[in-house]
Amino acid sequence: MIVEQRDYHVFTGRLNELVRLYAEEGIAIQQEILGGLIGVFTTDVGALSTYTSLWGYDGFRERERRRAQLQADERWQQFLAKIQPLIHTQQNRILVPTAFSPIR
Repeated sequence: MIVEQRDYHVFTGRLNELVRLYAEEGIAIQQEILGGLIGVFTTDVGALSTYTSLWGYDGFRERERRRAQLQADERWQQFLAKIQPLIHTQQNRILVPTAFSPIR
């Protein structure tokens, strides 16, 4: 298993709008196509105005296939047009669990 961590740093004052849009429209599309939602978080200390999601996949090939399917989905393209103006920067990381991790 791998975990993808996706961090979106949102323009100051726009985080609540991004969270609302995801709750109303985006997360349902992602869950349908990506599956494996571990959790979604905002920050209280540190880099503020950050939206973080964690997605689990059986492996990198599954991740590639599901992400490509998401990017090709017209509903997702329409959603991206709404949220892209809110996002300042994005960072993605692939996390590989250790042998002693409870998530493997």
